[in-house]
Amino acid sequence: MEISMPPPQIYVEKTLAIIKPDIVDKEEEIQDIILRSGFTIVQRRKLHLSPEQCSNFYVEQYGKMFFPNLTAYMSSGPLVAMILARHKAISYWLELLGPNNSLVAKETHPDSLRAIYGTDDLRNALHGSNDFAAAEREIHFMFPEVIVEPIPIGQAAKDYLNLHIMPTLLEGLTELCKQKPADPLELSCSEAGG
Repeated sequence: MEISMPPPQIYVEKTLAIIKPDIVDKEEEIQDIILRSGFTIVQRRKLHLSPEQCSNFYVEQYGKMFFPNLTAYMSSGPLVAMILARHKAISYWLELLGPNNSLVAKETHPDSLRAIYGTDDLRNALHGSNDFAAAEREIHFMFPEVIVEPIPIGQAAKDYLNLHIMPTLLEGLTELCKQKPADPLELSCSEAGG
């Protein structure tokens, strides 16, 4: 009797990366390092957070001595938020970042991003989510429209397609057949009812 094994599946994990205000001018250089390290940049946006938004983002740090300085620093200028994806994205990104304190990073992990771009324990150049729960919360904070769950595969993918994609596709193709345009590529949205 032969046992059928499902093909191996690699879960593509997502994490949040932030290029902090004082090194935004190094964005292109840092993105190049990110891509060469096997990450995909799923989404990216440049924004300037208010002190209140920074307080909400770093809510878990509230009450710590450095909290006021952290929110002031993070709201001091524009930053770049990115969703990074790859196998074990969270741990690989944290490894690439190095220790939180840039001074420690320079001593113990001289090739890490924080050792290269950071200046001290507060201005450590970049942010990374610490675990899956933090990644999910932080991605949702910076990109409210993004779904963080794993990409559906197998039966889950078929169910999603049948429920969400096929009805729209069927409606569009049916309308296309009814109108029988000479050149379907020139059919405008208004003619298709959209």
